[in-house]
Amino acid sequence: MTETAEATVDQLEVGLPWQHNFAGLGPAFYTELQPTPLPAPYAVCVNRLLAEELGLSTDMLATTAAVEAFTGSRPIEGARSLASVYSGHQFGVWAGQLGDGRAILLGELQTAAGPQEFQLKGSGRTPYSRMGDGRAVLRSSIREFLGSEAMQGLGIPTTRALMVTGSDAPVRREEVESASVVTRVAPSFIRFGHFEHFSAREQYGELRKLADYVIDRFYPECRATAKFAGNAYAALLEQVTERTAAMVAQWQAVGFCHGVMNTDNMSILGLTIDYGPFQFLDAFDPGHICNHSDEQGRYAYNKQPNVAYWNLFCLGQALLPLIGEQEHALAALESYKTVFPRELEARMRAKLGLPDAQPGDRELIESILKLLAQDKVDYTIFWRRLSQYVAGTTVEPVRDLFLDREAFDFWGKLYSQRLEGAGRAEAAALMLKTNPKYVLRNHLGELAIRQAKLKDYSEVEALLMLVQSPFDEHPAHEDKAGFPPDWASHIEISCSS
Repeated sequence: MTETAEATVDQLEVGLPWQHNFAGLGPAFYTELQPTPLPAPYAVCVNRLLAEELGLSTDMLATTAAVEAFTGSRPIEGARSLASVYSGHQFGVWAGQLGDGRAILLGELQTAAGPQEFQLKGSGRTPYSRMGDGRAVLRSSIREFLGSEAMQGLGIPTTRALMVTGSDAPVRREEVESASVVTRVAPSFIRFGHFEHFSAREQYGELRKLADYVIDRFYPECRATAKFAGNAYAALLEQVTERTAAMVAQWQAVGFCHGVMNTDNMSILGLTIDYGPFQFLDAFDPGHICNHSDEQGRYAYNKQPNVAYWNLFCLGQALLPLIGEQEHALAALESYKTVFPRELEARMRAKLGLPDAQPGDRELIESILKLLAQDKVDYTIFWRRLSQYVAGTTVEPVRDLFLDREAFDFWGKLYSQRLEGAGRAEAAALMLKTNPKYVLRNHLGELAIRQAKLKDYSEVEALLMLVQSPFDEHPAHEDKAGFPPDWASHIEISCSS
């Protein structure tokens, strides 16, 4: 492997140039252990686009050696595998110690896309598995593989998935399923929960070491801040707050539901992380609950912005021993209330093809969202049809989506008047690269998973191609841009994987 991580088959055999920066924090942060092998592993899908971005050889990833290595069934020379410890709030309740219950970090590689950590999810039991078996199933691994790439294709910060491997080894969930491992890639997998863990235990030396590590590696500008009387830890909280606010605004604009926004599922880098019971909206329902396990609706679509702030407040409490002044922590968190609405409004204006803000835009946005909710209009199809209308087609395909056509016509007149000042051609160009034609709908993922269980991965490959370029037309796949079938509303997704 070269300095930019251009790997060959032979180089996997002799070892990759792993670095172990997280491991350098010390044994209080993790447990070293080897993945638990799976019998007769096989390749399910390789993310060639990501491999190219990282400078990795797709030929290498297709070898038996690589499949075994990234399933955890073959030692990787130079890797220093470990599971990290963290704590967190789950469904709003302090859960105490958690940790990587089925994920094992191999280490970090210098890649063409910068330093990236590689993690095997589903690679066996760890000291933090609690009552779990440390495994992931094919169903959940495919969902994470496609879901993370769908978010990347939409331009939303996310962890990535390099490949999925499988084994016929049985894993019991609601039913017996087959085992699988997804290789995840990110600059860091550190979560809010890592900070909560050491703060709750009053291990303030470790808390400071972790915060200094994150600042020096990912937020060096915090050291030079003039705000908060030069307090780098308050500056860190503000930076994480603003990144998280911008990320959640992107979720809301595209209709993404995370499903389980526990503090241990929140990235310190503002990345979408831990794809469990996620969903892209079909019919627009602000109160939609995508997680079948979320009986109280804590993580409903319209509650995500407030939950993100609540989680950030927990992070602020965890960092308070380092920040010192409570006023600094509250001031750092206050930026959420400015950044989130600003970012969301900008995203929604772009969906309408409006490059700059004008008086009345907020009312225009709010009124169309009310109409979409009132008539349960398909969220993705509406925005794409509106984009095509602005680009030159008739308004009828958009109008046909509504039961209350008079209300839509009234809104449409106001929108047309607003467009006159924006420039129709420019608006259409902006909309067509903002409003995707394809999102990873639940039923599309379900159909791909059903085929994959029969060891036919063609639908996984097809969906991967679509979600990686979701704004393109792909005329051969029109069926995947249509309305979901009736049975799609009966799909239940939960925390089990």
